[in-house]
Amino acid sequence: MYEDLIEEAAGLLKPEHVGGRLFGDVASVLVTGSGRHHGGVCIDTGSGTGFCAEASAIATMVTAGERRIVRIVAVWRDPATGRLAVLPPCGRCRLFISQMHAENLETVVVLGLDDATTIRELVPRWEWPDPLPDRFGRPVPGPGSFPE
Repeated sequence: MYEDLIEEAAGLLKPEHVGGRLFGDVASVLVTGSGRHHGGVCIDTGSGTGFCAEASAIATMVTAGERRIVRIVAVWRDPATGRLAVLPPCGRCRLFISQMHAENLETVVVLGLDDATTIRELVPRWEWPDPLPDRFGRPVPGPGSFPE
């Protein structure tokens, strides 16, 4: 069912070692509400400023003026065996997808050839919480407190 999208993402895999870091070993393709496809690869950095393949694909989508994601997949190929695997988005990417557009909670996340779920299912407590009762409001500054 999702074979074409998985193969499209696999076509973006071009792992490269640079200075002890690995670039492009995970690739992602997403399909927008208009039907356009956007892809990207992960970038690993020593300083922690790298990003996931899904974030890279989302950046190309936003650059093209779109925010609604209908479907998304990420893949990785095991260098030892050559076997391809579909990866679920990490927690950061799950939240990132959900925050791009209100309807992205219904984004189909491909998990295998015939397996998928939605961002809503992967981010079950996405709503902003209701405030606590008034008794938990901001404390009143006492003597010697610094003004805000």
